[in-house]
Amino acid sequence: MATSRTEREPGPVPTIYDVARECGVSPSTVSRAFSRPGRVSPLTAERIKATAERLGYRTNPIARALVAARTAVIGVVVSDITNPVYFSIIRGAEQAASDAGFSMLLCDTRESARTERADINRALPLVEGLVLASSRMSDATIRTIAARTPVVVLNRAVPAVASVVTDNARGMRRAVEHLGELGHTTITYVAGPQASWANGVRWRAVQEGALELEMRARRTGPYSPTVLGGLSAARDLLAKPTTAVIAYNDLLAIGVLRGLARDGVAVPAQMSVVGFDNSFGSDFCTPSLTTVAAPLHALGATAVQQLVSQIKGAPPHTAAPGVLPAQLVVRESTAPPPRRSDPAPPQPGS
Repeated sequence: MATSRTEREPGPVPTIYDVARECGVSPSTVSRAFSRPGRVSPLTAERIKATAERLGYRTNPIARALVAARTAVIGVVVSDITNPVYFSIIRGAEQAASDAGFSMLLCDTRESARTERADINRALPLVEGLVLASSRMSDATIRTIAARTPVVVLNRAVPAVASVVTDNARGMRRAVEHLGELGHTTITYVAGPQASWANGVRWRAVQEGALELEMRARRTGPYSPTVLGGLSAARDLLAKPTTAVIAYNDLLAIGVLRGLARDGVAVPAQMSVVGFDNSFGSDFCTPSLTTVAAPLHALGATAVQQLVSQIKGAPPHTAAPGVLPAQLVVRESTAPPPRRSDPAPPQPGS
């Protein structure tokens, strides 16, 4: 009794040419029978599919999708996968993509604009659109990519490109107001990457809030948006004493906490520290971190929902970025400033 290919010993994988030869038709007819069955007679299509089944031939769904320019895959590009701020963003994006019938391709660019552009160029043939989270590329480069495929930018406003951002200004204002209410008169902003759009917005909000409340605001940095960056910032903070710090993000703030503890500075008794994002781990450190909570899950979900709408033909929302609310979460790392009679923080090297 004859056996099918799948029942025999493993051999060469059957191809479209094998099916065509068995059926006495051209390879293009076999291809149409699977990808565009309406263009092949029902009898021929049935014979081709029966032959393919008997030979064990399987179509390549990726190749078919690329030919049709429909892969049901979207790309999400993040600046640093090790940053816990992306945990909830990615989860929100993945859930929204799944709900819409899409799979998600994730790219980590390691804070490099060059790596980001290279990854995107490789991903473009595979995806139907891109979410760029905290992109380090220039506005002009992002607009060039958006001219080739649907794009939504996350955590950054790019003119003429759909964007979704946290209300950075309001969040930073609440942090400044909180420190002012505690009695602080000087705030030092620990800056993140110069290429970060959010970094500039947050610093301006600190300046404006401090000016209105008759406080002094100064800036140190830029630093890498990591715990190691915060450790470096902590030593610099001791060279120019301050009673309150607002960091670009939670990782920097946690690094500052560790650096101050290393140098014998008590937080919050001698210095208050505020972060931004309310990312995973901000409530695990000691003391737990007061921070501005960004709606991370909603940011990822909203960006993908807007992207899917573009893919399905809706015009992108480019008039103004979509702004999601932020709120202050007060924990243990902030308190009133030390009294004048209290010991001053130690100086570097002491």
